[in-house]
Amino acid sequence: MNNNIVAQKLKKQKYDWTNKIINKIGTIINYALLPIIILIAWWLVTKNKIFPTAILPSLDMVSHSFISQLESGQLQIDIGTSLFRVIKGYIIASFLGITVGILMGVSKKINRFFSGTLNSVRQIPIMAWIPLVILWCGVGEGSKIVVIVLGAFFPVLINTISGINQIPEGYLEVGRMFKLSKWDLFRKIYFPSAIPSIFVGLRLSLGVSWSIVVAAELIASSSGIGYRINDASSLMNSEVVIVGMIVIGAIGIIMNQILVIVSKKITPWENTK
Repeated sequence: MNNNIVAQKLKKQKYDWTNKIINKIGTIINYALLPIIILIAWWLVTKNKIFPTAILPSLDMVSHSFISQLESGQLQIDIGTSLFRVIKGYIIASFLGITVGILMGVSKKINRFFSGTLNSVRQIPIMAWIPLVILWCGVGEGSKIVVIVLGAFFPVLINTISGINQIPEGYLEVGRMFKLSKWDLFRKIYFPSAIPSIFVGLRLSLGVSWSIVVAAELIASSSGIGYRINDASSLMNSEVVIVGMIVIGAIGIIMNQILVIVSKKITPWENTK
């Protein structure tokens, strides 16, 4: 009898283990299928020379460009320059977005004071700000940081306000029943409840920051991935453009995953939902 129970347990463990492997393989296939299809289509199009290489370079051209930029150190310098700009602008935008978002979420008066103006500013495209930013800040590093901050600020702001507004009224009533001070209400109820939404805003803001770095580096820049893309585009070096796009996408994914991991560590209760 005991041998049968042990055998059944081993069989169940083997079944569970097999299912986990199958699920992991299925997940990998789901993620990899579309990129593989794109690569195959790209290879077929370039092999049959449907488009000139100035428009769509071959995979070999892109890989050679990537390797040559790595060997020369140019790619590392561009990544470091753009990464520094993005992180600096992102940190400033995140701090401002969370601070203003909390104030607007907690106080209706502050919300009414800021909402009209901020909603109007949010509708203005980033490219429209560039001439004015140049006039205000010149063509140095400051202007590039300002452009990134302008774009990255609003996703954090909106999601922070949303997180504050979605707090169940019952939580606040319990806090008031225990006669918590405003600071304790914020520290124990408002902020912890809003953290998941804040992290959604931070992730969106990070993606926007990487998108905007190209626009930011249009401003009299001589380095950075955005500059390299724009310079290569004017010289019809499409393989350099594609390398820059792939690098921006890859770094963006890595940084997004870091935020996802941090979010799961800080808000473990969200993982059980």
